[in-house]
Amino acid sequence: MAEFIRIYEENPNPKEIKKVVNVLKKGGLIIYPTDTVYGLGCDITNAKALERIARIKGVKLEKANFSFICHDLSNLSDYVKQIDSSTFKILKRALPGPYTFILPGSKTLPAAFKKKKEVGIRVPNNAIALEIVKVLGNPIVSTSIRDEDTILEYTTDPELILEKWGNLVDLVIDGGYGDNQGSTIIDLSGDQPEIIREGKGSIEIF
Repeated sequence: MAEFIRIYEENPNPKEIKKVVNVLKKGGLIIYPTDTVYGLGCDITNAKALERIARIKGVKLEKANFSFICHDLSNLSDYVKQIDSSTFKILKRALPGPYTFILPGSKTLPAAFKKKKEVGIRVPNNAIALEIVKVLGNPIVSTSIRDEDTILEYTTDPELILEKWGNLVDLVIDGGYGDNQGSTIIDLSGDQPEIIREGKGSIEIF
């Protein structure tokens, strides 16, 4: 059964964050809060952990559409091709926030994602998620945890998440109730921003 730890978003405890990071560094999977729904994540540099997430989601790793959760936009060039100033302005205006941006992938992507032409980048407005990637020192690869319930697409109660996912992951963070609305997905890989999915983030800013 996964370890279950409570972390408060207002003031994430550095000792607890370190515990989460140690799990990630050892190739563990975590479920953690974001500014939208709870996410399932692992260290972007750990191939075995990436395979585990792909298996859980029932997809082939090279075909999976996972998001990269970043602390800020400073390491963007490690994962995406050079972007123009208007694209950067959009990112700067919207992030941190409940958006996933599809951007053209760079040649320096980790081996598991080498064939990907585009990648999804997220900088969630959630102190717990941001502290984890900051202390880890690189992004985590993430996917939202969906529910089979057709009315409620996402489980929002951390204890229910533990009950359902506890045998599949190594650690579940209780960061309070999550949202039940996913991020707004915007494709910035073409000439014009294209709304792929309208979620929690307002599209008015585009």
